[in-house]
Amino acid sequence: MTDTPIPPPPLLAARGLSFARNEEAVFGPLDFAVDAGEALLVRGDNGAGKTTLLRVLAGLLRAERGEVDIDGHRAGHHDRSRAIAYLGHLPALKADLTALENLRFLCGLQGQRSRQTLEGAMNIVGLSGYEDALSRQLSAGQKKRLSLARLWLSPAPLWLLDEPYANLDLDGIHLVNRMISAHLREGGAALVTTHGAYAAPPVRTRELVLGGGDA
Repeated sequence: MTDTPIPPPPLLAARGLSFARNEEAVFGPLDFAVDAGEALLVRGDNGAGKTTLLRVLAGLLRAERGEVDIDGHRAGHHDRSRAIAYLGHLPALKADLTALENLRFLCGLQGQRSRQTLEGAMNIVGLSGYEDALSRQLSAGQKKRLSLARLWLSPAPLWLLDEPYANLDLDGIHLVNRMISAHLREGGAALVTTHGAYAAPPVRTRELVLGGGDA
């Protein structure tokens, strides 16, 4: 009789996670998990707490209650910085650096995915030819694409994507979906907040719906 193999722990698991602002609940308690190769769509109206949830998971805000595990271990600061790449509403770019300098700087801080180049990432997101353009000269959509290039270069297995389709045209939306799909095929996972009609590709997708509250 052979032993049944023990499945690996979820890449991310949250138990009893809640957050309050000024003693008013924003979300929770929440229980959810995301496995490697899986996407979790976090849906909710504006003000439902989607952005707050991602900031709590990224360690930018402290949860009121609950636990967050990464790879089966309680998530500390080092675990989050190693495992999580966060794409927020702001592009997180230095205005007076060029597009390529921004990527070089961010990879110096956060590491770089093996076998990927800065120029290759810019080509993937449709920014070839903009390597020497200053970040402040880029349009909102181009800044979003540059942030996506930084995300693609990150070695972190868990992507936290806050409204990644904002400021993108239809081609850009398809780009995000292709990136998420490729990341999942390589064993990564993604949490994607959305309140629109577009969503990540249906590859082992779960859904978490948040109610009302302050975002």
